[in-house]
Amino acid sequence: MRARAGTLASVLGIALVGCGVQPTGVVGAGEPATGLTRGIRLYFAPGSGLRGVPVLDREVKDLDSVVKLLAVGPPPAEQRDGFTNLVRLGGYAVTGRGARVTVRLEDPYAATGRDQGTGQLVCTLARAQSVLDPKAGTDDVEVTLHQPEGPSLGPYRCAEFLDG
Repeated sequence: MRARAGTLASVLGIALVGCGVQPTGVVGAGEPATGLTRGIRLYFAPGSGLRGVPVLDREVKDLDSVVKLLAVGPPPAEQRDGFTNLVRLGGYAVTGRGARVTVRLEDPYAATGRDQGTGQLVCTLARAQSVLDPKAGTDDVEVTLHQPEGPSLGPYRCAEFLDG
């Protein structure tokens, strides 16, 4: 019995030591990955929920131009993946100061204020304001929509429209 136990221990020891994997030194792999990308993101609706798409090919200097980019809709690759634009605005003017963004609408707002289209607008503007004014964190930015008649909608924060 002792002979078998000794043989078994020897076989296991050889198997563990001689598995063929050789030790290596430290392998450089560059900078570590970071959590969130930087820069402007446009939010689109791919069925359910909202997803941000980075704006990589242009510099954005004001909130009006961000809304214009959003109105163009998702890039072709995202369109093929089912991303759509649900934001429908007539005339508007957007201003941002600190963690507050105001959208002044020329026409009544067609959506309910608690829908994905509003979420697209709110999240896009919150992200853009946090990039244009680095003191304002995306999660802190509040977006209010002022209609020409009727009540204002908001203030809203992006987190109200995101999954999870």
